Amino acid sequence: MSRPSSVKKERQSVLLEKLTQDPFLTDEELAEIFKVSVPTIRLDRLELGIPELRERIKNVAEKNYTKVKSLNSKEIVGELLDISLGVGGMSILETDDSMAFERTKIIRGHYIYSLAESLAIAVIDADVALVGVANIKYKTPVYSGNKLLAKAEVKKVRDNKYIVWVNISHKQVEVFRGKFILVSLEKDFYDSEK
Repeated sequence: MSRPSSVKKERQSVLLEKLTQDPFLTDEELAEIFKVSVPTIRLDRLELGIPELRERIKNVAEKNYTKVKSLNSKEIVGELLDISLGVGGMSILETDDSMAFERTKIIRGHYIYSLAESLAIAVIDADVALVGVANIKYKTPVYSGNKLLAKAEVKKVRDNKYIVWVNISHKQVEVFRGKFILVSLEKDFYDSEK
């Protein structure tokens, strides 16, 4: 095997690994990481059968929305990348100027909280779930245009209570973390209260 093809195979292997860790890396960001041109990254993606960013996100999200029991797809903030009910999940949010304060371009906190809260509720294996307690911390400002990756993990389940931790990062730097205590309601109780 020639040197260039072994370098290419190694780069493609690492490319797959990088996109598994951070599924919304752009071609430009990947080109910078690998110190190659954007067309080289696009060719690598094509050879590996990896679609472009928007298509990757859309395809993954559509498959995962059907697994969620407690919310419908319109109620989830961001795009749902992965979910395992009762275990955890992952979603992303691409921020824009409509979410930010006009003067500073800093994203308003309720968008970040909503990303975390909706993911925490989505990972619960219950028909109806509500936040009972949320202990949250905003760690660093998020600016318009930042792409946020939220990861939720169900840490403990006791009776109808779930403890879920959610971490949100931008370019692998934590910007938010939260501990949510969620309560699931029985479907028949919920239906009788309507």
